Amino acid sequence: MKRLLQHPTVQTAFAKALGLYLAFALRTTRWSLDGREHVGAHAGGKPVIVAFWHERLPMMPVLWLQARRSPEGRKARNRVHVLVSQHRDGRFIGAVVSRFALNVVLGSSTRGGAKSLRLLLNLLAGGDHIAITPDGPRGPRRVAAAGVAQLAALSGAPILPCAAQTTRRWVLRTWDRMVVPRPFGRGVVVCLPAIAVGRDAWQDALPAIGAALTAAVERADRLCLA
Repeated sequence: MKRLLQHPTVQTAFAKALGLYLAFALRTTRWSLDGREHVGAHAGGKPVIVAFWHERLPMMPVLWLQARRSPEGRKARNRVHVLVSQHRDGRFIGAVVSRFALNVVLGSSTRGGAKSLRLLLNLLAGGDHIAITPDGPRGPRRVAAAGVAQLAALSGAPILPCAAQTTRRWVLRTWDRMVVPRPFGRGVVVCLPAIAVGRDAWQDALPAIGAALTAAVERADRLCLA
């Protein structure tokens, strides 16, 4: 059974089915955007690095849907690229999120990191946005790897700390305790103030980045309880 589930054809079919389910669950949830003012400047075209913990990945496509509904977002032509691992699990996630008109970049902050970094820098220089999970693909949970701060320092693009939560959800028994939305709930996407990273200060910025991502998660959780 394990070998069957790892077969490329089965993986492709499963990714398609999961993408269809997520689209249904996200579209039947009543979403609100907390921190719209922090998104506005970037929805209009200024490149930004959208960062969130790996556990909230299944819900984050809602951020793009919300941003595109704003006056700035409807006019914007820049694309969003999601960095996922080159590992089989990363390719599977990429196949799922690509359903939401997001562009997938296969890379890693460790294996082949320099090549991935150059590619992301070129995309930001061209005016596009990058979405990244600083603790992915395998943890440790809620610990930001250096790549997100280095990317911000070298590109000059700020980091937008984000999170999402919904009142109806499953929490998986994975390393990150991933949250999978269930249909017909009430959800919120939280965006906190963007973090600028100095070119020579990326190491000093890592604790603040991690703290901001966790703060976004905690605020999203609180708002779903209210």
